[in-house]
Amino acid sequence: MVEIALETRNITKIFPETVANKDISFKLKKGEIHALLGENGAGKTTLMNILYGIYMPTSGEIFINDQKVIIRSPLDAIKLGIGMIHQHFMLVETLSVLENIILGLKEYGFVINKKTVKEKLKEIESLYSLQTDPNVKVWQTTVGEQQRIEIIKVLFRGANILILDEPTAVLTPQETQSLFKILKKMKDDGKSIIFITHKLEEVMQIADIITVLRRGKVVKTLPKYKTTKSELAQLMVGEAQDCNYLRKKRETNEIILSINKLIVYSDKGTKSLKGIDLDVKRGEILGIAGISGNGQKELVQTIAGLKKVAEGKIIFNGLDITNKHPRFISRLGINYIPADRLAMGVAPNLSGIDNAIMRRYYRFPLSKNGVMNYIKALAYTKMMAKAYKIKLDNPFAPIKLLSGGNMQKLILAREILENPKLLIASYPTRGLDIASTQFFRQKLIEIANKGKAVILLSEDLDEILSLSDRIAVMYEGSIVGILKAEKADKNTIGLMMTGAST
Repeated sequence: MVEIALETRNITKIFPETVANKDISFKLKKGEIHALLGENGAGKTTLMNILYGIYMPTSGEIFINDQKVIIRSPLDAIKLGIGMIHQHFMLVETLSVLENIILGLKEYGFVINKKTVKEKLKEIESLYSLQTDPNVKVWQTTVGEQQRIEIIKVLFRGANILILDEPTAVLTPQETQSLFKILKKMKDDGKSIIFITHKLEEVMQIADIITVLRRGKVVKTLPKYKTTKSELAQLMVGEAQDCNYLRKKRETNEIILSINKLIVYSDKGTKSLKGIDLDVKRGEILGIAGISGNGQKELVQTIAGLKKVAEGKIIFNGLDITNKHPRFISRLGINYIPADRLAMGVAPNLSGIDNAIMRRYYRFPLSKNGVMNYIKALAYTKMMAKAYKIKLDNPFAPIKLLSGGNMQKLILAREILENPKLLIASYPTRGLDIASTQFFRQKLIEIANKGKAVILLSEDLDEILSLSDRIAVMYEGSIVGILKAEKADKNTIGLMMTGAST
């Protein structure tokens, strides 16, 4: 008889404005990888936060190894052997990697025996190929490195039940396959894994069992071998999805952005961009591929005016914008969707309204003579939510209460509605469900179809290949090649991303 590692019975979670979970019954077997699918706002993250002790359920029961448990805090969850890698990283940026990993563990006391900790870290890193520098501050690390830190932190605590929320978002195809090998090894060792993703090809590759949530309820639980990607997509959204993008291919040599001999230094003081030369044409989507930490973030932040240029020039529409103020650059028609939505995309403690109008709060008609018109601001926010299918039940509530996907949709809508001449989109569909992903991919295409330009950063190579006209591949701060999308393939790009073809 197969043992059940974790079970929920009729879990319900009611917030003041919504029912996030309704009578969810879910079983996770020992030595099983169980995929959890659902649209943004379907209740996946709420359910996982209940299992990890961040929320208490309104009603329902939780069982670990057939024993009823009450999980009042993450500490309770950790003691029960549950580890969670959150969609938004739970790291203290001012502390070192090592300090974050042992944070909250009483057994290490006030005086840290760094030698003992580092020895254990080396064992984990060796076993799972998760290399990191334990001495650097978290703020000095990339998004990809921070995800690896979170994985190490969970493994360090000896979790037997692992919850992974979009774990491949910052990985190359080769790294994804490496992660899958790790997960399969964990499964073979008897660990139980809940795998949350929106990439159906990953579900079909890694999962044993699949549970689909929709509007806070379980729609269906079924073995992988009894379903298809098409069926899963329909279960998630309630209708079939059209993945054919309406792209007007344009042959143009008119340059809207020109980058010449660009040299930029990282927060660590190292050279993160090493003499970049790059042109972006009107009416094109230029994809930029690369493993996190190879200069992509610094490149787009420099264009947006968020990092200083040490050497070189950036020319936009014939105007030198090198080291100009971000608002000046934005007013010229360059808009930026950042990779880290919580740190840079929103002000978490401000309301949905405040975040929706962040680009235009100081302009008429939302503002006159320095006085905000909140009636017009509310109307604008409601229009945005309706047009871009954002679940914003209470526009006055702090935006941090939204699901990650709805928060991302608000950021995307806010920037697109500015009608940019050049939109820089860093991982725009990360964390979005299938329907929202298709919707916003089509929005990017519409921008290009209008003769504007898009710079698309993504580590989802399927997204890069399906949307881009050209693809620039970055490795160690340099562009190692620019390919026409129709002549590129995932394997070639993946190898270039690792420096194998340089």
